[in-house]
Amino acid sequence: MIITVNINGKNVTEDIEADLILLDFLRKHGCYSVKRGCETSNCGLCTVLMDEKPVLSCSMLAAKADGKNIMTLEGLQKEAEEFGTFVANQGAEQCGFCNPGFIMNVIAMFREYENPTDEEIKEYLAGNLCRCSGYEGQMRAIKKFMAERKGAK
Repeated sequence: MIITVNINGKNVTEDIEADLILLDFLRKHGCYSVKRGCETSNCGLCTVLMDEKPVLSCSMLAAKADGKNIMTLEGLQKEAEEFGTFVANQGAEQCGFCNPGFIMNVIAMFREYENPTDEEIKEYLAGNLCRCSGYEGQMRAIKKFMAERKGAK
């Protein structure tokens, strides 16, 4: 089956097997920030943006991405680096394994909500498994980032 997917601004056309998972398709095309974690849609490590919405690439067939725009951390370097600094400064990247999926969800959240409430933040964090930090550092990073953005306006 031939699909065409726009990955980080570049169209990729390929003949794929019908059972190819989107995560494997993306990694094959150099998107190594997309990680394999639980493969049960519970950890968020494989989060990418598909047409601006976060999706779990481990539980989606690549064929479902045909004609879609996919953004990974590789395509969002400036936004990711800007927010990632806040994560590091709050000690919330202890092992760093969950960061790509976490940052993808936070970028999607800020695109949806300019000033998310605590409940909206928790809703976006719910899909990310972090075994190191207990999410306190991530919450501090998000709040400090929001305060900085408000001050810059």
